[in-house]
Amino acid sequence: MAAGRRDRANSKLEARVAERTREFAAASTRRGNGKGISLDPLTRSIGDNGIRYGLVTVDIDRTQRIATLSIQAPEASPPADIDGVIAQGSAFWPLQVARELDDAILHLRINEIETAMLVFKSHGERANVLACDALLEAHKAHWLVNEIRQYWKRVLKRIDVTSRTLVTLVEPGSCFVGTLAELVFAADRSYMLIGQKQGDNRSPPTIELSAMNFGPYPMSHGLTRLQSRFQADAADLERAQGKIGEALDANEAEQLGLVTFALDDIDWDDEIRVFFEERCSFSPDALTAWKPICASSAPRPWNRKIFSRLTAWQNWIFQRPNAVGEDGALRRYGSGQKASFDMTRV
Repeated sequence: MAAGRRDRANSKLEARVAERTREFAAASTRRGNGKGISLDPLTRSIGDNGIRYGLVTVDIDRTQRIATLSIQAPEASPPADIDGVIAQGSAFWPLQVARELDDAILHLRINEIETAMLVFKSHGERANVLACDALLEAHKAHWLVNEIRQYWKRVLKRIDVTSRTLVTLVEPGSCFVGTLAELVFAADRSYMLIGQKQGDNRSPPTIELSAMNFGPYPMSHGLTRLQSRFQADAADLERAQGKIGEALDANEAEQLGLVTFALDDIDWDDEIRVFFEERCSFSPDALTAWKPICASSAPRPWNRKIFSRLTAWQNWIFQRPNAVGEDGALRRYGSGQKASFDMTRV
């Protein structure tokens, strides 16, 4: 008798699940109408000190415990229409870069667990990156473009919650504009060079905002990175939005709050070296806890509460050997002895 009731309950559940699935599918804008594309295997070469993709390069300095990710801009303008995008398939620059960057972040998370810091750099023609952004915005209703935008949103969220110190360096030759500028806003600290470096004849770096910085790529709490940054004064966000399409130099970017520091050539190397050495010497457990708590003042939905309240404080601060072990920070506090940390990150 009881078994019969369970069978009827299960059949009702399955029918209800099927019904709700059809409702969600009917309401979705991601219909996938049209010709699909093939996602070719990534071109990836893993060496002793880094990874080489087609457009992303990862250099790993295990002595300093720093991984540098460099992104190359497209060498040519994007296709003129959707047919051209479909023809390029997985070689379409925004899609290829997103896939390679996603793979690199996951590789570093899992296989380079003593890496303390990720440094983002970029190089190439800024205009081609902005042209790709314009294409993604103009055709955002197309299923493939929508999927690419959603993929970038996920990759950037993955970077947001990566338990490493994130630093972005905006130097001559950089192309941190539009979508790639999100890596500046996602960083714990960003440095931008004022003018040029001695002996470098490349133009001073600039940052340029596009529509992609004001909506398509929200963080896990639903706000964009710039909304999260400018919560204290909404006028700051409006000022930044008013600069869409303008090439902003280091002083302008710093005044707008888009970068942490603007430094000239005299201070550049020393300031960055000191920060790198300082941050890489901290307890990795403390930094893992700090990141979801202090990196943003934005509202905390359930997932951020789990990261910050449970994962961070209860599991990473007071329970780990780096804090309460024989050589931990709490045990050695006030003794004059420096704590000895296990530098493994998760």
